[in-house]
Amino acid sequence: MKVQQVICAAGRSGYMHRDLMAIKAGAKPNGYLFEGKPITPGFRKIAEAATIVSIMLVLEDGQIAFGDCADVILAGAAGRDPAFHAEDHIDYIQGEVAEALQGRDVSAFRAHAEEMEGFQHKGKPLHTAIRYGVSQALVHASALAGRLTMAEVIARDYGSTISKTSIPILASCQTDDPMQLDRVILKRPELLPHASFTVVKDHVGLRGEKLHAYALKVANRIKEIGDKDYHPRIHLDIYGTLGELFEMNLDRIADYIGTLSEAVSPFFFLLESPIIAKTQAAQVESYSKLGAMLRQKGIPVKLVLDEWCNTVEDVKLFTDAKSGDFLQIKTPDLGGIGNTIEAVLYCKANGMGASLGGTANETDQSARVTAHIGLACQPDFVMSKPGLGADEALMIQTNEMARTLAILQARR
Repeated sequence: MKVQQVICAAGRSGYMHRDLMAIKAGAKPNGYLFEGKPITPGFRKIAEAATIVSIMLVLEDGQIAFGDCADVILAGAAGRDPAFHAEDHIDYIQGEVAEALQGRDVSAFRAHAEEMEGFQHKGKPLHTAIRYGVSQALVHASALAGRLTMAEVIARDYGSTISKTSIPILASCQTDDPMQLDRVILKRPELLPHASFTVVKDHVGLRGEKLHAYALKVANRIKEIGDKDYHPRIHLDIYGTLGELFEMNLDRIADYIGTLSEAVSPFFFLLESPIIAKTQAAQVESYSKLGAMLRQKGIPVKLVLDEWCNTVEDVKLFTDAKSGDFLQIKTPDLGGIGNTIEAVLYCKANGMGASLGGTANETDQSARVTAHIGLACQPDFVMSKPGLGADEALMIQTNEMARTLAILQARR
């Protein structure tokens, strides 16, 4: 089955772009917006609406496969590509990228994905968002051509085993919406609330009191309204703010993490990005030392790494160094989904926990494709996306996995 035509459409992502450097530099908030000029290359405003390009592959039999080019909220940070704007890329996607896709026999997926990963525009690799969208379209096309689920295509091409149960989901919530937290608790995801703590003064507190209070509130609310048999893992993403608050004093950071662990007891606790170092080498070293300190002090907290882990090579580096307990494999950062697949499988084969993540700034289609990657590669958990509404993302990913598993069971 060959690609007969390529059609593109610009659209909206599930969230926004935010210039992390400008925010941390003290940009004054004005509602959701910020006053002042952006700092990170590629940003036009400190907070801006993000866009996507949907790539549609029309097959010979008329079926249409598609994938969405999307990047992360904090584009340009920690070695990532600049913020993606659809209008800057759609013309050459419809031109030279489309020409490279037309006529391809999509019966197989992996070889085409690997070839397009190396495709260049003006002598440079395609933006990670474009590689991400193209590869989604290719795996969808291969599934349509073979009358398979995308999970089956991935398992076939990469030699993995499809899970017989849904993969646990980390529900991403907003810190300032207590009703949302209640709704999520009632829906019983395996992990919650992710949340987001980006500014020390506003979100963590100059003594760490705000973050501590929020962690305690989450634990208490689960006890108050959750089903008696509901014992989720609590996960908080704090964007390096503990490193800022305690000036990278790892001993003080470890002690403070201990107080957070006590606040959320008896729930299992995961902490993402407590520190962000200035270089990748420093990140590897810092997490290794912090993890050792937590174990020495008997603090039962697992560390999740995110920043400076943007490629398959990065994933292998952190995994081989045994730095951290889980890696957040942030799908748009890795470009083509073949890289994500390889990264998850490498973590599993080498004793590293795998969080199949992404960003709120994705789309319904990229979330569905990620659900199939999850089933085919069996990471420890997947992060809910797109958006930070939690309800919609949980619906999309839960239902996609449930439908796929039901189809596979019916075939057996």
